Amino acid sequence: MACLSLAGAWAVAADIGPAVSEYQVKATFIYNFTKFTDWPSNAFASPNAPIVIGIVGDDPFGQTIDDVVRGEALGGRPFVVKRLRAGEDLRNCHLLFISRSEKDRLPSVLSQLTGSSVLTVSEINGFAERGGMVNLTLANKSVKVEINQAAAEQAGLQISAKLLKLARLVRL
Repeated sequence: MACLSLAGAWAVAADIGPAVSEYQVKATFIYNFTKFTDWPSNAFASPNAPIVIGIVGDDPFGQTIDDVVRGEALGGRPFVVKRLRAGEDLRNCHLLFISRSEKDRLPSVLSQLTGSSVLTVSEINGFAERGGMVNLTLANKSVKVEINQAAAEQAGLQISAKLLKLARLVRL
């Protein structure tokens, strides 16, 4: 898992092999996005507040994402994974994975997050072009990353230049 974590941190095209599932790779990417994103200080209730990873809609990860972040901390902040339903307050997350099941509700979900500092991640086709921040795409058994930097900056988030250099940048 440590090798997968390191590979996910520096590669934006992680190959999916027989021993590693697509969602193990994507969960590792999500964890690593937190390392390469700076949130404004007011995004956290206190210095020890956890980093909340939310999943809205059908959860494709199962227990995998919980396993990836279990026991991890970033800047003294532990991780919490929450499963959410449409209609719940999505603004209490720091990173929100928007499931494919929310494709038809995507404009509503993104609208709910306006004015918040939530990093949005999805695998919905055209997600970054539609105002999402990070899109995980699958091509030739590789997970690739697309980033809409303007959307992230509008939310007050700063994505590391190291990650931006490796991703496909989407400009609107």
